[in-house]
Amino acid sequence: MPFDINGGEFIVLLVLAVVLIGPERLPRYAAQLGVLARRGKGWLQDAKSRVDSELGPEYKDVDWSKLDPRQYDPRRIVREALLDDEPATPAPARASARAARATAGATGAAPAAAGLPAPAAAGAGSPAPFDDEAT
Repeated sequence: MPFDINGGEFIVLLVLAVVLIGPERLPRYAAQLGVLARRGKGWLQDAKSRVDSELGPEYKDVDWSKLDPRQYDPRRIVREALLDDEPATPAPARASARAARATAGATGAAPAAAGLPAPAAAGAGSPAPFDDEAT
């Protein structure tokens, strides 16, 4: 229903109409309301046909319901945006880089051999530089 009136509310409205308008004038007002509703429907159909004719045939196949702002769910939009992104590094490349770092750490090889930049001041086997003022 366009006015979102349930059955109980409609009955209350009918009883109010009978009490306020009276049983002798109610049929005349109901007929006038019916005529007004038919005229309004005709006006809306005429306006729709004029808009369709002015926009042209390319707009006839547009699905306007997809553009309805009430359809948008921000949670769904964010979820789809987050799930659509591919990881920056493919999974096999990440696994091979991890394996190379583990192998380099176990054998004592330089990090440059594992594809990682080597610190300039660090020697093989010396601890990493520590800056106590940086923390």
